[in-house]
Amino acid sequence: MSSLKSQEVEEVLVVYFTDAKILDEARIALIGKELMDMAASAATSKKMVLNFQGVQFMSSAMIGKLVLLNKKCKTDGVVLKFCAISPNVLEVFKITRLNKVFEIFADEDKAVKSFKKGGGWFG
Repeated sequence: MSSLKSQEVEEVLVVYFTDAKILDEARIALIGKELMDMAASAATSKKMVLNFQGVQFMSSAMIGKLVLLNKKCKTDGVVLKFCAISPNVLEVFKITRLNKVFEIFADEDKAVKSFKKGGGWFG
């Protein structure tokens, strides 16, 4: 059973988690592999958003997978953003200071629209 769903929204690959609790090691390994595959498929649009809506808990092993995903995205030139993170999970991001590493938005709409914002004369 797939642990992720995805759809294209305004040329951005949006990825959704299907589990409320991401704690099981085997499940985390599967999610990690699926995330890497999705990052590879996002290499064409160069834009990816992880939507954490519904995720209430995740283990530190899952956070490790997100760090690895971030490295892969940087290597492949894919811009990665997060959205809809529950207070419990966001607290873990703050404790680990990953809220400074990842661009986090309140909801999917804001995350997707953030890709459209240009800057300067030609933005």
